[in-house]
Amino acid sequence: MDKTQNNRAWFLVLPVLILVAFSAVIPLMTVVNYSVQDTFGNNQFFWAGLDWFRDMLHSDRMWNALGRQAIFSAIILVIEVPLGILVALHMPRRGFWASFCLVVMALPLLIPFNVVGTIWQIFGRVDIGLLGHTLASLGIDYNYTSDPIDAWVTVIVMDVWHWTSLVALLAYAGLQSIPEAYYQAARIDQASRWAVFRYIELPKMQGVLLIAILLRFMDSFMIYTEPFVVTGGGPGNTTTFLSIDLVKMAIGQFDLGPAAAFSIMYFLVILLVSWVFYTVMTNLDRKDVTR
Repeated sequence: MDKTQNNRAWFLVLPVLILVAFSAVIPLMTVVNYSVQDTFGNNQFFWAGLDWFRDMLHSDRMWNALGRQAIFSAIILVIEVPLGILVALHMPRRGFWASFCLVVMALPLLIPFNVVGTIWQIFGRVDIGLLGHTLASLGIDYNYTSDPIDAWVTVIVMDVWHWTSLVALLAYAGLQSIPEAYYQAARIDQASRWAVFRYIELPKMQGVLLIAILLRFMDSFMIYTEPFVVTGGGPGNTTTFLSIDLVKMAIGQFDLGPAAAFSIMYFLVILLVSWVFYTVMTNLDRKDVTR
């Protein structure tokens, strides 16, 4: 006898679907609409087709911003992932100090983005900032508002300070899930500390590390508030990443068509890389199950 299918569970999902439609799908359709049209004001639009996409693909401005963004994300991943693993390996596993370290590591993640930018903007000032004044006292010429290298170093150090905790907490969770029997077997075999990390800890952390890399890539590739508050995209266009350039184009210059096409291409790049990470994670899970 066939059982009657109960569809009442869909009513629980319906509010979420409506919220997603208003917060994501409808704005996305609006952006798509702007990307294929042009306007001369007075709310009158004219069909432009794919002209804005072609202009963006041949725009040195977009490719330069993409290059700066890719370099920034690569540097962030190269620094934060190994540093987060190193911190997680040296955190206590249980007891009071384990809880204390977890709370301390979580504190930077609770600070709003604009507050982080403001903190580092003041922290790096030569006149009143602790970092800037200390470096000036040591005879080091540091000025993130006029020197491109100083601006990059400031933005990178700020992001490392803010987000390394996320990688460390995820890596710590992966370490906590390793059974004690693995470490006992390693001690019996007199395995070195490097061997324990290489053959026990690192393989068991692969899943959470891929999640950490995915999250940090997405966050770093979409970063806006912190560098905008600290440097405003300067000096010049040195720290004008994709998101800052997009906002300048859409709001500062009011070029809605090019900005919409730019944002769609921006979205597709993030979606493609996220899909690659998801595919890798799925394949790793399948390999673990078949072992």
